[in-house]
Amino acid sequence: MVAHLFHHLVYGTLNDYLTGEELTDTDDERLRQDLSRMMVLEKGFSKNELIPRRFIETLFAQSFVRSTIEITVRLGGKDLLVLRYGPGSLVSRERAAIAAARVLNPDYEIPLAVVTNGRDAELLDTSTGKILGYGLHSIPDRATAEQMLNHLVFRPPRKEQPRERELRILNAFDIERCCV
Repeated sequence: MVAHLFHHLVYGTLNDYLTGEELTDTDDERLRQDLSRMMVLEKGFSKNELIPRRFIETLFAQSFVRSTIEITVRLGGKDLLVLRYGPGSLVSRERAAIAAARVLNPDYEIPLAVVTNGRDAELLDTSTGKILGYGLHSIPDRATAEQMLNHLVFRPPRKEQPRERELRILNAFDIERCCV
């Protein structure tokens, strides 16, 4: 049976590829699971190097938002990359992904972010906001990521006002405006 959950078709449940956790089966979740499989089977990461469904909660202008980071790549004890999924245009998701990478880890800014719609992707430098690569192939594989780890800069966390600006960006970009 197919049900409607707001604007998503719900097909039932599925088991998360990385954790085995039972999740709601939607078209978007199927694409997220495909991304997890790609990160393991094609990019060579082990499941325990990929942290799914981390989130950042914000409340500004009476709007509570829970921003989800689909996957965080952790190598050598360091969060190296955040991967954010969203259907549609990638350019509209770049700034929120950068903001998430800048504030997710309390000890340092995560140096790389990926935005993807499941078919295309952009790799972003979170300190400059510049696009480092286009396409799913631009997502570093494990060997490349390990080499990059020695050269990436893990900037200290943002102080109060700059951090709040990043949180406000997340809140504004990730607010659910449909189905209300």
